[in-house]
Amino acid sequence: MREETAPPASVRRPKAPVSATAVDRLLHDPMRLGIASALAAGGELSFTALKTALEATDGNLSVHARKLEDAGYVACEKGFEGRVPRTTFRLTPAGRRAFEKYLDHMAAIIDAARRR
Repeated sequence: MREETAPPASVRRPKAPVSATAVDRLLHDPMRLGIASALAAGGELSFTALKTALEATDGNLSVHARKLEDAGYVACEKGFEGRVPRTTFRLTPAGRRAFEKYLDHMAAIIDAARRR
């Protein structure tokens, strides 16, 4: 039976200053990140405006917006303009905080990678 020893300190890899596992997985998805980014930049947006901006299908946008809504990151309001149904989305305060935290975390990861 061979005894394993740890490599000397000079060979050990340093711990990452920022953990990639701490990234908000809900926001890290490209479509959900696009939704959050568009809402952060544009305030309240209609379903149609988001769909156009993200080049998404109705179903794809609906599924991802629902996940953000279920997490409390996005508020969805349904109403009518005349007889035409209108669905609008906006970031909630919790969604804005999560988005800002995500951006800060990603900036720290990028900064750490550039310093190597």
